[in-house]
Amino acid sequence: MPPRSSPTARQARLGAELRKLREASGLTAREAGELLGGNQAQISHIESGRWGVSAERVRRLAAFYSAGDQQLIDALCEIAEDRTKGWWEEYRGILPPSFLNVAELEYHAAYLRSLQTLTVPGIFQTEDYSRKLFEEVIPPLPRSEVDARVEHRARRRVIFERDQPTPFEAIIHEAALRMHYGGRKVARSQLDYLLEVTEWPSVTVRVVPFTSERFIGSSQSVLYAGGPVPQLDTVLLDSAYGSAFLDAHAQLDKYRAVYSALEEVPLSTDKTRTMIRKIIKDL
Repeated sequence: MPPRSSPTARQARLGAELRKLREASGLTAREAGELLGGNQAQISHIESGRWGVSAERVRRLAAFYSAGDQQLIDALCEIAEDRTKGWWEEYRGILPPSFLNVAELEYHAAYLRSLQTLTVPGIFQTEDYSRKLFEEVIPPLPRSEVDARVEHRARRRVIFERDQPTPFEAIIHEAALRMHYGGRKVARSQLDYLLEVTEWPSVTVRVVPFTSERFIGSSQSVLYAGGPVPQLDTVLLDSAYGSAFLDAHAQLDKYRAVYSALEEVPLSTDKTRTMIRKIIKDL
């Protein structure tokens, strides 16, 4: 079987974690390849996510690396055995891979935390609101891709329709709620929908008001996805120039610290609803 040309972020993450275990053991890719009856190239393909690997081989490699974290190894085996073809695969070749990776990340997350300064979290955007944002992309996108992006963004909400919906905490700066993307009618409709979202059982929305004297820690859009074990948490940074997935221990610790420092900054959920209603009334 030829190597994958474009491994998903989840496939690449499995390979990256196996590489971390190997490097921590002090073993070379050539030595690991010999264990599997192959060579250095085989391990390189596995560690880049370009080749799949079975749970049995994950356990063999982990033992060879003297890796003792059984919970992490079990979680890696689950990823290795997962052959899920999610709904997002329908958009492969239509949308950039980062869109598919975000949907896959959210689908598998144990919990999600979002930090937004200038827009409502994508997963909670109305069709008109998200369409306006995509229409403003530079250079302009073809109408068909705008339509696909809007549809894809709405379908991500499937994680809240499961028997056990994914816990999601959104921290949004008041600035995002005051923006009139698409005009007052679009903005009002978006805030009405966000107000509805605040009542969803697995969702918590809290607003950082303009009156806050604390810096909220990031001017970028941040999505923190909890993994099956903390070592497999992922941070997604989103900007006008693209998305970046972070998973290094130091990076994860940094954003855990950011969220911890933010704990007391946003308004309570009740005060957040009151503020959203007031902004709607002011429109």
